[in-house]
Amino acid sequence: MKLLLLSNSTNVGERYLEFSKYQVQSFLEDEKSNILFIPYAAVTFSYDEYENKVNEAWKSIHIKVQSIHHFSNVEEAVKNADVIVVGGGNTWQLVKKLQQKKILSLIREKVSMGTPYIGWSAGSNIVCPTLRTTNDMPIIEPENFQTLNLIPFQINPHYLDVHPSDFGGETREQRIMEFIHLNPNVYVVGLREGTILHYENKKLRLIGEKTARIFIHNQPIRELDSSEDFNFLLT
Repeated sequence: MKLLLLSNSTNVGERYLEFSKYQVQSFLEDEKSNILFIPYAAVTFSYDEYENKVNEAWKSIHIKVQSIHHFSNVEEAVKNADVIVVGGGNTWQLVKKLQQKKILSLIREKVSMGTPYIGWSAGSNIVCPTLRTTNDMPIIEPENFQTLNLIPFQINPHYLDVHPSDFGGETREQRIMEFIHLNPNVYVVGLREGTILHYENKKLRLIGEKTARIFIHNQPIRELDSSEDFNFLLT
């Protein structure tokens, strides 16, 4: 498999997909044709707008996507894709649409067989076994919480350490601690904005200047940087 999993699309003060575009370019190498874009996480804007936004962001690296909503046969679109790109937005909406279109298992099969996959935010979330570590409000009800299960651990994109002094609710850390309490054998990676998980040649590494937080039940939370080994998450 080849996976490029971004925590987010845009860093503060930067243009859309700017921080990751050269990582995308390097990841795809010469594979820049027939790139299928899945925009189903969009809620308040159209799929055409989403497709155009991605193409505008990647124009400078000569990468162009074609959105799945242009195809009358979405299964054939997935089967024929040379690259699959899944954008961010609302994870619940994304999973619901993929289930309705009956292409979750097909995407999993394609990517498992080597089709490169790029996702950000919700698009990274669905590579996990379930969507249960998303930050998104459940604005729609999918058939179940099962996702692509391409990796054996969970990702929490946009991971935040901030706890405002005037905020009395649970922190991101507390929410993840609840998850691992009920799912004691599952790792969760708190993936901070501006960072990427890259899986290729059966190796997993972190890209970016920030550390990732690693959660597992009954163990101290670990902070790992890009120089450290992440392959234990795959076992």
